[in-house]
Amino acid sequence: MKLISIVTPCFNEEANVAEIYQQVKKPFAVLPGYSYEHIFIDNASKDQTVPILKDIAAHDHKVKIIVNTRNFGHIRSPYYALLQAKGDAVISLSADMQDPPPLILDFVKKWEEGYKIVVGVKKKSQESRFMFGVRKLFYKIISGLSEIEQITNFAGFGLYDKKVIEILRTIDDPYPYFRGLISDIGFDIAKIEYVQPKRSRGITKNNFYSLYDMAMLGITNHSKVPLRLATMLGFIVALLSFIVALIYFIYKLIFWSGFELGLAPLVIGLFFFSSVQLFFIGIIGEYIGSIHTQVLKRPLVIEKERVNF
Repeated sequence: MKLISIVTPCFNEEANVAEIYQQVKKPFAVLPGYSYEHIFIDNASKDQTVPILKDIAAHDHKVKIIVNTRNFGHIRSPYYALLQAKGDAVISLSADMQDPPPLILDFVKKWEEGYKIVVGVKKKSQESRFMFGVRKLFYKIISGLSEIEQITNFAGFGLYDKKVIEILRTIDDPYPYFRGLISDIGFDIAKIEYVQPKRSRGITKNNFYSLYDMAMLGITNHSKVPLRLATMLGFIVALLSFIVALIYFIYKLIFWSGFELGLAPLVIGLFFFSSVQLFFIGIIGEYIGSIHTQVLKRPLVIEKERVNF
């Protein structure tokens, strides 16, 4: 029988883990010839998530648990769990019930057709229009800046053949941008559209910092455009400044006694150029921070315990 690994990262999801466990069982009840394992990786939850999972695992050995020593974040922990899966294919499925488990059937069907990667693409979302609009804008920006074609409205929900997982195991990246890596690998990708349901239980663990971190990671990992933009803009502004200075100089020579520059242009120019410099220093800092993370070579996560492995 072919083995499908379901990977579910969680952090303080006591209201959802039992439900997602039950929902995952349903597709495999109608998939003859397949067995599955359900791997939960917990980012050191402070609620009852781990005790609930251990109780489930005690009665169902298909459920496996990895508990981290601390919260290693929403980027490192899910990626690490994918690398621990042993299935012929691996499906990443969030614990918040916003990735519909019934799509597992569609993913497996496309996989059997020969696709190594099958992803879920959010056509619409029942979350707030503002947040969905912000996310769409991010995807457009990253697609425009990236050197490779990115998948719009893709958050990691999908099926990945074991060959893809083997490739990911060879990539020594302590802080990987998974969405970009999937595009970078180069396999043909099947896209399945779905409407993202609204979170019904618990609260989202995403905040402004986590969304900003993901955005910057996507840009620094897959685009040099901001750095080149800084160079080109610096050259253009320097050229314009020289032309303006030359015009002022000539104007002063012609109207020596009647022309006074005043403080306003100096103050405006000072604040404008200072803002431009700080902006691009920040961009350069993001790239340096990314390099610093790569150089440290810290492990993706450190495990506290495993259950049913």
